Amino acid sequence: MTNVLFLWPPEAPLRAYLADGVASVPELDLVFPPAASEEALLALAPPARVMVGWRPTPSLLAAADNLALFINPGAGVQHLIAPFRELNERRPVTLVNGHGNSYFTAQHAVALLLALTNRVILHHNWMAGGEWRLGDAEAASLPLRGRRVGLLGYGHVNRQIHRFLAGFDVEFAALRLAWPPSGEVEPPTPLRKFAEGELHPFLESVDTLILSVPETARTRGLIGASELALLGSEGLLVNVARGAAVDEETLYEALRAGTIAGAALDVWYDYRPEADKSGRKYPYYYPFHDLANVVLSPHRAASPFGDLARWEEVVENLKRFASGRDDLLNVVDLGREY
Repeated sequence: MTNVLFLWPPEAPLRAYLADGVASVPELDLVFPPAASEEALLALAPPARVMVGWRPTPSLLAAADNLALFINPGAGVQHLIAPFRELNERRPVTLVNGHGNSYFTAQHAVALLLALTNRVILHHNWMAGGEWRLGDAEAASLPLRGRRVGLLGYGHVNRQIHRFLAGFDVEFAALRLAWPPSGEVEPPTPLRKFAEGELHPFLESVDTLILSVPETARTRGLIGASELALLGSEGLLVNVARGAAVDEETLYEALRAGTIAGAALDVWYDYRPEADKSGRKYPYYYPFHDLANVVLSPHRAASPFGDLARWEEVVENLKRFASGRDDLLNVVDLGREY
């Protein structure tokens, strides 16, 4: 039997979905803990060949003597790189991540872009305050037609975004660290491709930048003052990657000064913000909420979390592992950090 330990007690619908998904593989034994406490998990860890969860503690990994595969159901693995590098110095354990939320994240990114170009938030707030029929003189929409969309990263999310935006009569460019062989990733419309080392030529060729890259040593601070300046005064930025990919102070000043026209942000810089004197919590260190050219979103692009189809990759990886296959989906390269 292949013991699969989940690091939290899933709700009944998810348990049933997972059990149904692996029903054809009787050698898989799904273990759902009675509670997510460290004590409960430590008692169940030693026989586990597979763990599924987000933030295993060092003691839990140490107790899992038989662990061969760890499945992180989300895309972000920056918090797991160091512990799994250390673990793999002692024994091999494969780390995979999940992209089951890529459709929802892409949908949210497009929604943010349209809210930004059509000034939806400003007009909503005016109407909510009783101001009727303010228009182009106060906040004109920015047409998407003719824009040059730059996809920074061309993984699961930005490929979906490309597909969603393909009908808007825009041009596309994408930068990816390593492009697969031609035909392996077929874009839905013509795509100008840029590779590592071509960030500035890439940015010079676009005016609408959508970031969907992992947080790694290479991507932290990737977009700074010179990069934002290349977008130009009509430039727009949408970030559904990680806040750290864009220098915070530089982004705030570029928006305040009009170096770029606007930004829509779902990822931030302080995920444990202290409440101010009025009890308000802001996940950043500069007052983005005072700017009229920003759309703010509280890192919710992966919603809805209750959609069960997002677990298809987890089910598939469990079946492949139980069958002894070595072609697991989304294996993390610990050297490249994603």
